[in-house]
Amino acid sequence: MNRIVSLCCMIGIITLTGCAGTPPAPDPIAQKDLEPTGTLRVAVFTGNPVLGSKTNGELAGTTVSMGRALAQSAGVPVQLIEYTAVAKLVEDAKAGAWDVAAVAYDPGRKDVLEFAPPHVVVDLTYMLAPGTSIQSAAAVDAPGVNVAAARGAATTLYLERTLKQAKVITADNEPAAFALLKEGKAQAYAQNRYMLLGLAEGLAGARVAADRFAAAEMCLVLPKGRLVALAYVSAFVDFAKQDGTVQRAIESAGLRGVMVAPAQP
Repeated sequence: MNRIVSLCCMIGIITLTGCAGTPPAPDPIAQKDLEPTGTLRVAVFTGNPVLGSKTNGELAGTTVSMGRALAQSAGVPVQLIEYTAVAKLVEDAKAGAWDVAAVAYDPGRKDVLEFAPPHVVVDLTYMLAPGTSIQSAAAVDAPGVNVAAARGAATTLYLERTLKQAKVITADNEPAAFALLKEGKAQAYAQNRYMLLGLAEGLAGARVAADRFAAAEMCLVLPKGRLVALAYVSAFVDFAKQDGTVQRAIESAGLRGVMVAPAQP
């Protein structure tokens, strides 16, 4: 019976979105599924500036902008919760510690998270260590090459599945992964292009590869099983891409090389 109710709610949300000029407010069932405590708890990962940042004690970035817009659309208050390690953010989804977050899509996370359509896309590539002879992202996968990456990051999960010869060396978070490169323990550091461009400015001789090994799709996510809320959030994301909310979030965060994700077919 619960599955039937959920399906009916999802159909209603999608139908309403298709004919309305503004994102619909959730019905009571969707709202309860979205924010069971009465407040929309938004998890903000500050280890990746494409998703979030913290300056003078204030959380900011695309996740904050999207979270506030979603709360406004749903007519509920918002609470921002900082995470400095993405692995901890994903783990806390199991306990329902937050209601919505933003992470890069990875199929390995689908047993814990429900993914809305992507709203932001950015290149994934490598920062190449000072003095290395490696000239491109394509040349990184070679014997004897160590690649630094943060444990649990979508970048790391992807490389652990796809690299054939290079070795992924993981650290607890992004600063620790970058430190592996600076300390000469890795020849490359994998992350999104925007983040790497900023970090490379502070490391003499470091270069960011001109090519990429993949593209990261950033998605709003919910804890596994919240299917009614997922339908509402998915409808919100589609509207936010069309009305400029996502583009404004990118511009407000001052992001380079980051684009609004194309509409899903």
